[in-house]
Amino acid sequence: MNNSGRPLSPHLSIYRWPITMLLSILHRMTGVAMSLGLVVLAAWLMQAAAGPEAYLHFTILMSTIVGKLLLIGWSFAFFFHLANGVRHLVWDTGRGFDKRHADLSAWFVLIFTLAMTGIYWWAVL
Repeated sequence: MNNSGRPLSPHLSIYRWPITMLLSILHRMTGVAMSLGLVVLAAWLMQAAAGPEAYLHFTILMSTIVGKLLLIGWSFAFFFHLANGVRHLVWDTGRGFDKRHADLSAWFVLIFTLAMTGIYWWAVL
């Protein structure tokens, strides 16, 4: 069998990912990220219940650069999962399946997510 050195299926270097596929993958990733964030939320509540000294250690840990990046990432995941979930609820009504509306709603989800994450952290800081 001679395939002339060509790939048998589309390869990542030549295949263009549609925005809808990217959002589908990102939706799953943000779901996993929020599940991990739930563990940190539980740790935060346990430290708060353990007393002021334990809570202070936790807040110092989350005040580091890595801690803040994790918190920003979890807020991004929350807003993305929220917006994309609403998008899926609209799809459940049978609307927005054509390519034009699916692409527009995908860009709306990304813009909304970035805007809400930025607004949230601007308000917090």
